[in-house]
Amino acid sequence: MYEVRRSRRRGFSLPEDCLFCKLVAEGEHVAKADGFVAMRDINPRADVHLLVIPERHVPSFREIGEFPAEETERMLEFVAQTAKDAGLEDYRVVVNVGAGGGQTIFHLHWHILGGNLRGIPG
Repeated sequence: MYEVRRSRRRGFSLPEDCLFCKLVAEGEHVAKADGFVAMRDINPRADVHLLVIPERHVPSFREIGEFPAEETERMLEFVAQTAKDAGLEDYRVVVNVGAGGGQTIFHLHWHILGGNLRGIPG
């Protein structure tokens, strides 16, 4: 599976080859909070398509229990605030879980989709 190392920043393990772990550290962020970042999706499926990525590496939503309750609450508040800051009033928040659910990067992340949607079932 993944080779892991200890994060100097927060004290938990990160896979060496995880794209989203690298983007959390080095990506072009549109928003940032303690433990979370937001960035534009490189393959947008809507007029506004942002990703919210936690710094803590867990493979998918199945492992959400690895987050302490207060961190989960802060993450959801960050998702909502990111949408608001992007000027969205009506939008979708999507989490793909597992390959069969459309997940292609195995690091938990949230899609914020606003405006006209492209290629996404209604």
